[in-house]
Amino acid sequence: MADYQTIRTVAAGARTATIDAGLRAHMNKVYGLMSVGMVLTAAAAWAISGLATTVDPSLGVAEISNGRFLTQFGQTIYASPLKWVIMFAPLVMVFAFSAMINRLSVGAAQLFFYAYAAMMGLSISSIFLVYTGTSITQTFLVTAVAFAGLSLYGYTTKRDLSAMGTFLIMGLIGLLLASIVNIFLASSAMAFAISVIGVLIFAGLTAWDTQSIKTTYLQHAQGGDQEWLGKAAIMGALNLYLDFINMFMFLLHFLGNRE
Repeated sequence: MADYQTIRTVAAGARTATIDAGLRAHMNKVYGLMSVGMVLTAAAAWAISGLATTVDPSLGVAEISNGRFLTQFGQTIYASPLKWVIMFAPLVMVFAFSAMINRLSVGAAQLFFYAYAAMMGLSISSIFLVYTGTSITQTFLVTAVAFAGLSLYGYTTKRDLSAMGTFLIMGLIGLLLASIVNIFLASSAMAFAISVIGVLIFAGLTAWDTQSIKTTYLQHAQGGDQEWLGKAAIMGALNLYLDFINMFMFLLHFLGNRE
């Protein structure tokens, strides 16, 4: 009997160790995919803003600051009706991705995520026209530190954060609608309120999404469906990527120094 209990304990310990190792590998994949997405977004935003502006008056079509001009390309993407397509394209893509994820292969889903990250870079590239490079870098570092702390909390806490998920999602929907309305109202007071609420919502979502990724893996790890786990890692990376990008953009309204 004692031998049987020992064998069962050892077997249970081995299964736990295997699941723990799998969880670490899964989370590493999630953060790795997210990091690649962030690099693609930053590179696309920087490259596109460079193509959109010039210091040569003969190549510029509109002055945006002392010594800086929009090129014809910049005029097209920032000052023509195309800007609305660019602005809302990431939102359309993320809804389409969520709807198609079950029909895509892991490779196709990963490629779509990278394409989405590049499109997001195009969508937010105008920050390089509005804010100084120093303030963008500083805000990015502040966001990275805050994100790391919040994600670590979500991963390690024993508290169940699922209860606040519904509240956060409802807040996110309200925030999205308010942001769309303020595009047309252009109210500075409303923009400030949206930024404050946005930082709080995406701070909460960072912790909640991290715990959700961990919990989902633990619930399905026994099945060993590698196809499903691969897609789950990509969706997890997308969720954390969106948390980071949105928290960064809202913080930039507070911390960014305008050109």
